[in-house]
Amino acid sequence: MPMTDLFKPVRFFLFFTSVFFFTTNAKAQVDDGSELFKTLQAKDSLIFDISFNTCDVSQFENLLTSDFEFYHDISGITKTRAAFIESIRNGICNLDYKPRRELVEGSLQVFPLKQNGKVYGAIQTGKHRFFAIEKNKPEYFTSVARFTHLWLLENGTWKLKRALSYDHLTKDIPAEQNNLADAAMEQWIRELNVPALGLGIIREGKLKQVKVYGELSKGEPAPYNTIFNAASLAKPVTAMVALKLVSMGKWSLDEPLHKYWTDPDLKKDPRHKKLTTRHVLSQQSGFPNWRSDSGLAFEFDPGTKYQYSGEGIEYLRKALEKKFKTTLDKLAATLLFEPLQMTDTRFFWDEKMNESRFAKWHNAEGKLYETYKNKSANGADDLLTTVEDYGRFLVSVMQGEGLSEEVFREMTSQQVKTKEDKYFGLGWEVYDLGNGEYALSHGGADKGVQALVFILPESGDGLLIFTNVDDGYKVYERLIKTHLGANGQKLFDIEMGN
Repeated sequence: MPMTDLFKPVRFFLFFTSVFFFTTNAKAQVDDGSELFKTLQAKDSLIFDISFNTCDVSQFENLLTSDFEFYHDISGITKTRAAFIESIRNGICNLDYKPRRELVEGSLQVFPLKQNGKVYGAIQTGKHRFFAIEKNKPEYFTSVARFTHLWLLENGTWKLKRALSYDHLTKDIPAEQNNLADAAMEQWIRELNVPALGLGIIREGKLKQVKVYGELSKGEPAPYNTIFNAASLAKPVTAMVALKLVSMGKWSLDEPLHKYWTDPDLKKDPRHKKLTTRHVLSQQSGFPNWRSDSGLAFEFDPGTKYQYSGEGIEYLRKALEKKFKTTLDKLAATLLFEPLQMTDTRFFWDEKMNESRFAKWHNAEGKLYETYKNKSANGADDLLTTVEDYGRFLVSVMQGEGLSEEVFREMTSQQVKTKEDKYFGLGWEVYDLGNGEYALSHGGADKGVQALVFILPESGDGLLIFTNVDDGYKVYERLIKTHLGANGQKLFDIEMGN
């Protein structure tokens, strides 16, 4: 499907060498009032306004040369006219959403190609914006991109021989387009009954965009530094504290935790002497997610299979605190929060917590839950943070800051398989995207909380999504596919078992 990603934001540039890449200067560009400019401007309109935007592929037979080729910076090369037409007919025109292309005013340029003083072709370049249209939903902005077209005169008729679409970006967008995208997003989350949405976008290994949409209360817009409860996104923070200590030679992945802590409920079960940090961080502790009223018990031997457990992370917290004779929040402050300037991140409500910026929890009907204010650190739950703070944390993880090469490899390795192409590493879920690319991920779900993060260390891309409503997960699919492009589609396919 070479055209299906045309309007999705991606970060890759297509560098190419071909016969129509030539040496020129500004004087070679024709005036926008010239016949050549107007002719190719009309051709551009035929391609996009008449054909692409309406899915009328009948125009392409006469517009494209018989040996037409299309180059796209994410979906690759389409080598025939027939394949290109098919990709539109049965690709973009069969999606749940319909793309619309709009030429950026003033961006179009035309450079004539001459031989023996006679024009035989032209290079046409410009920028265009893409929007998506879904049934019963407002149109929303998706990306801006560049294009280069090679036109040739064939028997007195202009035909498109080569087309390149590249530099699809959501960053560095003109202010008016950012405003349009923000307005569309605000309308979208209102329709979905999502009170507040936090969005962080990582490109090239840097936190490029921090956005918060919605309201904290009626008529009170949520500020960019809204504080969200990120639920289980506390777990990766606890994991990184442990892994940094391992890298410093002060902790061991495979040393039994009973040397520092044994839960009273497990003293008579010899399996507690087998439990290690590796078992906990790879979610193979043998514990249920949370202990029952009757106490904590193993459900299987540590290290023998996968089972997600908050109790395992809490067990590790207690062992760390016993070993280092301090609390988890102080360890995290020293190793993570202070170096990364995560000034709005904490494990519990303290005197520095600014409640006026807190995104209160809602159920799916929009009713408020009572705010639970925990007063001590839980290594597995109830992390309080902002998009910017957690985005900085994700960037540091992606870059392996404070981790030895060996520990970084262990963290990103496939410690245990959880489903096809999905594993648990150490502290993170690991998605195998193919072609050497992988993603690290973790989610957070609690009463009135849905949060999800992805980082792709090889490409430097990442995405952070915070919401404060029970069914906030309904925003995930669109945001993942929009901001992570083809890799986002792969992630979604893995989750859906496609």
